[in-house]
Formats: sequence, C-alpha cells, structure tokens
Amino acid sequence: QVQLVESGGGLVQAGGSLRLSCTASGVVRTYAMGWFRQVPGKEREFVATISRGGGYTDYADSVKGRFTISKDNDVNTVNLQMNSLKPEDTAIYYCAAVLSPGRTSYYTTADEYNYWGQGTQVTVSS
Repeated sequence: QVQLVESGGGLVQAGGSLRLSCTASGVVRTYAMGWFRQVPGKEREFVATISRGGGYTDYADSVKGRFTISKDNDVNTVNLQMNSLKPEDTAIYYCAAVLSPGRTSYYTTADEYNYWGQGTQVTVSS
C-alpha cells in the first residue's frame, strides 16, 4: 500500500512559478508516477508522467515546455515544476502511482493508476 501526500499548491499570478511535491509513505522505486488535474465539472486531466527510474517522461501538450516532472527514489518523492503559469492551469492537482513492470513504462490515463493523493489546489490569477 502506498499513500501519497501532495504539497506546494497555492495562489500565483500569471507568468509565475510553483513547485508541487508528492511524498510517498512507501518505497516507490518500482512505481511509475504521474500528475493529473481537475476542475469542477470536468474529468480528471493528464498533466505529466514519469517512469519508475525517472528516465522517461511524457507531458500533456498544454504543459509541454512549461512543466517538468522529476522523481527522487532516494526520498520517495515526485515533483512537478510549473513555470509560465496561465489562468487555465488553475485546478486541483493530484499525484498518482502505479506499480510498473517496465523500466521505460509510463502511463497517461487515470484508470491505469492505483494510488492517488488527496490533491492540492493551484490557482493562477490573471
């Protein structure tokens, strides 16, 4: 069982930056991890994912070039560095994890993940 806790959300002006962190209660060396976001009335949306070793990543087109996902297996943490934030990035951001059999595997759909954090609010003002 893996428990995930997100932190780092908050209010920021458009063009600013935030760094989200997700700390796992267990060892996540064999887990691929991802970030998703959701606004009221909409489905949870993929943001970024990273393979279990951290060597492979993928991003939603809407955040490519602005967001960077990273994973530190020594401290069981995955981070999301968000730069050049836009008002449309406003959402609750969720961290997720899934046991991954492959070194290069990552996952871009919410249904593929087994474990979720409680979410952290990110608000970008115009």
